[in-house]
Amino acid sequence: MKNTFTNWFDKKMRATPELAAETDSVEKLLHEIKTIAIVGISRNRQKDSHFVGRYLQKAGYTIYPVNPGADEILGVKAYPDLKSIPDTIDAVDIFVKQEYVPQIVDEALEVKPKAIWLQLGVGSHKSEIEKARKAGVNMVQNRCMKVDHQFLIRDKNG
Repeated sequence: MKNTFTNWFDKKMRATPELAAETDSVEKLLHEIKTIAIVGISRNRQKDSHFVGRYLQKAGYTIYPVNPGADEILGVKAYPDLKSIPDTIDAVDIFVKQEYVPQIVDEALEVKPKAIWLQLGVGSHKSEIEKARKAGVNMVQNRCMKVDHQFLIRDKNG
């Protein structure tokens, strides 16, 4: 049985045909990806990026922290940049200030992920969406990967 929050999420995120299509696409993407590089993840357990990373890790995704000021986050080796990660990355989840988004998107496109995800609070970037689309990469913005997983995947599995 769906809980109140799941009902609210479904109603809000499927309120228009455009939102419904986007939400369906996000759900499909969350089923397909296995590895996630989290750019800008904090060592601070109280920060959203850390909390999201911990949630995704516990949900079964392999995470790769990207923080040039850390050696390890969430018990996993941290990398200074995306190019330093030795494995294939399915998704790049971005937690940086708006002004750094174009640079990080360019770096992400170099590693050819299936998706680039701009977390809530990172802003809207039409030019970056177009750049990703031209490169054949899905781009999600103004959504939280944790929240979407929680309502679209976890609630259906448990």
